[in-house]
Parts: sequence; C-alpha cells; structure tokens
Amino acid sequence: MTEKDFYQLIAQETSLKAFQVANTVELLDEGNTVPFIARYRKEATGKLDEEQIRAIEDRIRYLRALQERKETVLASIREQGKLTPELEEKINNSLKMQELEDLYLPYRPKKRTRATVAREKGLEPLADIILAQEFETGDPLEYAGKFIDEAKGVSNAEEALQGALDIIAEIISDDADIRRIIRDLTRNRGELVSQTRDPEKETEFELYYDFREPVKRIVPHRVLAINRGEREDILRVKIEVDERMMNDAIRPRYIRNSRSIFSSLVDSAIQDAYKRLIAPSIEREIRNELTEKAEDHAIGVFATNLKNLLLQPPIKGHVIMGIDPGYRTGCKVAVIDETGKYLEGETIYPHPPQNEVFQAKTVIRSLIDRHGVTLIAIGNGTASRETEVMVADLISEIKQAGGPDVYYMITSEAGASVYSASKVAQKEFPDLDASMRGNISIARRVLDPLAELVKIDPKSIGVGLYQHDVNQRKLEDSLNATVESAVNLVGVDLNTASASLLRYISGLSSRTAENIVKHREENGKFNRREQLNDVKGIGDIAFQQSAGFLRIPDGENPLDNTSIHPESYSATKILLDKFNISDKPADWKTLREKIKQTSIHLETLAEEIGIGEPTLEDILISLEKPGRDPREEMPQAILRSDVLTLDDLREGMVLKGTVRNVVDFGAFVDIGLKRDGLVHVSEMGEKYVRNPHKVVSVGDVITVKVIAVDLEKERVKLSMKK
Repeated sequence: MTEKDFYQLIAQETSLKAFQVANTVELLDEGNTVPFIARYRKEATGKLDEEQIRAIEDRIRYLRALQERKETVLASIREQGKLTPELEEKINNSLKMQELEDLYLPYRPKKRTRATVAREKGLEPLADIILAQEFETGDPLEYAGKFIDEAKGVSNAEEALQGALDIIAEIISDDADIRRIIRDLTRNRGELVSQTRDPEKETEFELYYDFREPVKRIVPHRVLAINRGEREDILRVKIEVDERMMNDAIRPRYIRNSRSIFSSLVDSAIQDAYKRLIAPSIEREIRNELTEKAEDHAIGVFATNLKNLLLQPPIKGHVIMGIDPGYRTGCKVAVIDETGKYLEGETIYPHPPQNEVFQAKTVIRSLIDRHGVTLIAIGNGTASRETEVMVADLISEIKQAGGPDVYYMITSEAGASVYSASKVAQKEFPDLDASMRGNISIARRVLDPLAELVKIDPKSIGVGLYQHDVNQRKLEDSLNATVESAVNLVGVDLNTASASLLRYISGLSSRTAENIVKHREENGKFNRREQLNDVKGIGDIAFQQSAGFLRIPDGENPLDNTSIHPESYSATKILLDKFNISDKPADWKTLREKIKQTSIHLETLAEEIGIGEPTLEDILISLEKPGRDPREEMPQAILRSDVLTLDDLREGMVLKGTVRNVVDFGAFVDIGLKRDGLVHVSEMGEKYVRNPHKVVSVGDVITVKVIAVDLEKERVKLSMKK
C-alpha cells in the first residue's frame, strides 16, 4: 500500500476527508506539534481537534510499521523460494499486524518442534498421503511401514504414523484461515474464568474467586483486576471455550473424504492441533488483546481525569496557608502570598503523640494575623481528618471573636512528597528541608493547579485506576501529551512561568525552557514575543511553534497578550484598521458588532485580509477576550468553614461536592469527609449511563444525595438522581 492508500483508509475509518488526513500527516512529518496544528493550521486540516489529530498520528504510525513489516516478511518468504502471487497479494492486502503474522507463520523460522523432527526423519511424504485422503481401502500401517528407517530413527510403522500426524497438526496450526476462525470463535463464545488458589484467604480479589464472564463482554477494569490477582498468585485464570465446537470448525477444511482410511487419523491430528498448538496460542493472543484494550482504556481514563484536574480554575485573591498533615512528625505549615511567593513556614504538633492542640492553634492564628491568610488548604493524607477538625474549630473561634473571614478546603496531596524531594523543589527552595516543601506545593496547587502540578510526574498525581498495571511507556506518553494539551490550551505568562511549565509549551524543550528563565534572570522581562528569538536554542521553528501560546500581559504590543499568532499580526492590523478600531484592547470588543453592521460575510472578509475563515474567527474571539483564561469558566472549588462528620450524615441528605476521580464504575466525590463518597454509575441518572465521563468530570461541583452510610467501613454511597 502507498501513502495515498493509507490516507484513504484512515479517512474511511475516521469519517474524515482524505485531504484532512493527508495535510495533517504532512504537518506532523514536518515536525509541527499537535497543539500548534490544532490551533494554527485549521485551514489545512479542516478544523480538526487535538484528539482527531492524535488519532491520525497513531494510525499512520501503525500503518507505516505494518508496511515495513510486510516488506520484511515478503523478503523472507521470497528468499525461501515459497512466495506465490496469491500469497503476496494476501500479504499486501492485510491491514492488521496479527493477520500478517498469521500468513507468515508457516514460513517463519522455527525452533525444533515435533513436526520439524518428523520432517528430518523423512515423514513429510507420508503426511501428504494422509492429508490427501485418496485411499479408501487398506491399512494405514501398511502405508506407514514403507517409511520405516532405523538410520533416521523410525523404528516401526506406529512411529512413522505419529510423526506424520505431528506434521499435519503443525500444518493445521499454521493455517491462517483456521487461526482466524478459532480466534473469532474464542472472542465471541469464550469465557474468561478466574478461580482462587486459596478459598480461605481474605484478599481484595474475593469478587474473582469463582468468576466467569464472556470474553466479548468483560469490562476493562475487571480485566486489569484479574490480571493483578493472577500476577500476585492469588488467582488462576484461563479462557474456557467448547473444545468440540472448535474441532467442528476445523474439520470441514481438512476432512476431505470421510470414507478414506486416513480420515480418522486426520481427525485425531485436528484435535491434537487445537489442544496442543492452537488453543494455548490463541488464548495468549486474546488475553494480550484484552489486556491491551483494558490498558488503553485505563490510560484514557487517567488522561481525561488528569486534564480536567489540570484545568481546575485558580483560586485568586487569597493569601493561602498550606498544611501537610501528619502525626509523629507533625503538620508542616506554609504561607504563600497571592502570587505564590513563600512567606513563612512552621511545624505544629496537634495530634498524638504530642497533642499540642492549643500551641498549634496559636501558631496558625499568629500566621493568619501576620500575613492576612484568608484560605487554608489541607492535604488529604494521614491525619487530614483530625487537622480539618482543628482548623474548623479555630475558624469558629476567630469568627466568634469578630476576626476576619477565613475558609478552608481539602485538596489532594498526591505527588507532594514526590515534588518535595525533586530537583525542581531543591532549586526553588534550597534552604528548606524536603519535609517543608510539600506544604508549599499543597498551597500553590490551590492558587494555580496547572502551574504547580506540572512540576510533578503525572503518574504521581493520583487520578487514575490501575496505573501501575498498564504499559508504563504508553502511560507516560499519553500523560505527557495530556499535560502538553492542557498547558497550551491555557497558555502561559512568558515573564512568570517556571521552566517546569514552559517545557510543555509547543516547540519548547526542557533545555529551551531553562534558557528562557535564564534569559529573564539576566536581561529582565520580555516586552515583545519577538525577543524569544534572542534566547539560546530558539530558532525559527521553535518560535513559530511556541509564540502563540506565550503571553505578555503588559508588553509593548497588546496582541502579545492574546492567542493570536505573530504570523497573523499584519492581518489583524488590517482588520482593525478596516473598521477604524485602535490598538487598545478596550476598543477591540466592538469589532464583531461593527462587522455585523456592515453585513459582510466572514468568508469574504477573511479573503480580503488574506487569511482563512477559521483563523479570522479565532482572531475575533481573541480580540473579544484578550488574556482569556479558559479555566475561569470552570466550576469554582467549594470553600468550607465548618466540618462534616460521618455521624452528621443521614439518608436523604442533599449536599454539594467536588468530583475527585472518575472511573469506569462511577465517581468519587469530596463532600467534606476524610474519605470521598461514591456515586455508582447506576446512580448517575434516571437513564442507563454507559460512560461516567459523559456525565461528570474531575473538578465538577455537583449536588448529591446520601443514600447509604457504612460507619464501620467509613463508606458513603451517593446519588445524583433527583
């Protein structure tokens, strides 16, 4: 297949036009990033979004790898002198790697098998006689007797027959059509079965101690759970399927003459081929297939949750206190100002074994008064609940004494310890112990989640399911792409962004991000986007890819604080001049109304100023809201001043909560307790919900009703039904 064939195929698979696929692949091959293509090359791609572009990128990579493998396979078979026109056509037309490998199987160099040993003994002609099934009279042993050869290790007719049947079994096993039939039957009729090795042992896998479910219906999270149970030697797992049905599926292709004296021998070879060779191989394939699909699904869930978490709105206008709770080592406390600057930190010991509650409250109150703290962010780890009770009690005392309004919120501390020991943290706070850095991270991730969470390995952020059980390379690639997407969607301030944030900007790397920060430190702030070209390592391509995603709020050119790319500045100026609008952002909001008044069509206007209509529409949006942060349109976090306990809950109680994690079976919701409550997928709506992500996202603020409280296990079941 040619590249053009690939484009047509991908277009058919994705319901896109061939030109969209071809142009997208060309842009990717030229080294353009996905965010850049999605945002600034809409005319070329027909306005494809990032998800569509990445799908094309993945598919073209697969098809190119398939084509490369085809060439290797064809060369190998041709070298053996066994390549027929029919086989070559089948190989060239194969669209799946598995299909190609099935075709190659009979010609692939093998280790010594029972069949290869039999061939070495000269028994292949006997196998051909048996397979032909032409003889209807006589004794098979008579025919086999002609192949007795002591020198070759064939002592009697029975050994000759067995060797011939071994050859036939391998021929059947190597038949691509048979493998396809058995594979499809196993997928559609097989059941994944798991059983415990020790029924008396209590584990988290008890649901799967005696479990079976059709292969075609089993959901991804169960596959991963069963895999983990098998890996930990708790479960025995297999695929069960009707063996007789499988043999019946093979027989029509190989039982050619039921009256032949050899037909029963061929039938025994069929049963041997299935049980010994085909079934174990197909089971491995389908287990791998189930695992790969489950892993891809889990990675997709993780990526979706991560993006929603990263896009949580910043909580502005607060001096924030971050508390990293703990027992023996105390609670680490840090205060940051409205810009994220670290002001002061302390360690308090309100919990066992010290129980210095009064002293802890005194320290916190002193920090609140000294720095004007208005929001306290408490990490949700060990001792979180006890710390929350203490903070809520202190806020009540402050309120009763006529003090300032102070609120608190519980925030995820996942990854804070990873950050505190990282090189980034050491560079930011070289004079602080690692134990004192995590609380700063907790405070900063409330101030600006995106800017802070990019400093942490995405796998450590804690919004996935079975993330340690999936392909780590795939997971890393997906999460990095997710962070890249989120960062470029929001854009960053060129004069304040950290190197950790800048490195995710389209066209930049860790090295060029560090160089930008270094350039700022040595030369002062950037006044124009064009000054990026003065940074070491940033050439024309890096500038083109990155410039539109970097903002300068108070620069010389107001357009530098928009998502308008510098390559469209001249067109933007022509547009503004055409409608007599100044370069002052306050006047830009009138542009769309003036265009409407003229009744000029956007397509015509775009042509007049020399750009495409999609680019014109993006320019208009950017001019309407310069410096726009899309996160501001997201639901705001819930700030609390009093504490909720399990004892306070009653069935039927209606509460507000924040979605913390979304998984296949539902969503975990923070309602102010130590543990998040669960809204099972069956409680997400009046109608059946197949995909929870279609209903809620991480960070959503939702109304829930308490439907069950388990005090012993500290579990709360919630419902979104009205």
